[in-house]
Amino acid sequence: MRFLPLLLLLGAAPPNIVRVRLDTAAGPITVALDARRAPKTAANFLRYVDDGRFDGVAFVRAARRKAGPGGFIQGGIGMEARRVLPPVPLEPTSRTGLRHIDGAISMARFERENSATGNFSISVGANPGMDARPGAPGYAVFGRVVAGMDVVKRILAQPTGPGGSGAMKGQMLVRPVTIRRAVRLDGVARPTGRPKPWTLGI
Repeated sequence: MRFLPLLLLLGAAPPNIVRVRLDTAAGPITVALDARRAPKTAANFLRYVDDGRFDGVAFVRAARRKAGPGGFIQGGIGMEARRVLPPVPLEPTSRTGLRHIDGAISMARFERENSATGNFSISVGANPGMDARPGAPGYAVFGRVVAGMDVVKRILAQPTGPGGSGAMKGQMLVRPVTIRRAVRLDGVARPTGRPKPWTLGI
């Protein structure tokens, strides 16, 4: 993706790259999804975008490194069952060749490998511990931030409280940062056609 910034300046995205803008309360973040190397994960994210399932959710977690700058932020649908779509198979970094470098966007998941739904993280600095390695499947990187890393860093710096459990303890944002809207910038939206109960207030 080294050639991506130039193409973006020209107002175009290369084949198999789909840009999505997250309009957050802290400012816009634009990510470029790699639909060639992580097709299932990118397609899953786009389903949430095209359905409007990310509209009105939030970044809720800021995981800062204890030593040195960096870490990651996490957002998405949380545990909101009304917005969830079926989980997707894990596309590990050992297979895709993508890595948790600065600006990488990857899918959060539960302990099971194939359990990612509508939650994701964005790395600040490299997070190699989130990559696949022997005995640990890691998380599926499927793109990278191409604009708005200043916004990502601002969210990472927001105050966190003592809440959360396990690895998330002390990492939950005191004031979650709302994702007002997620919009596809390339290609044609393909909504799933599934019901949207959250829009009905139920």
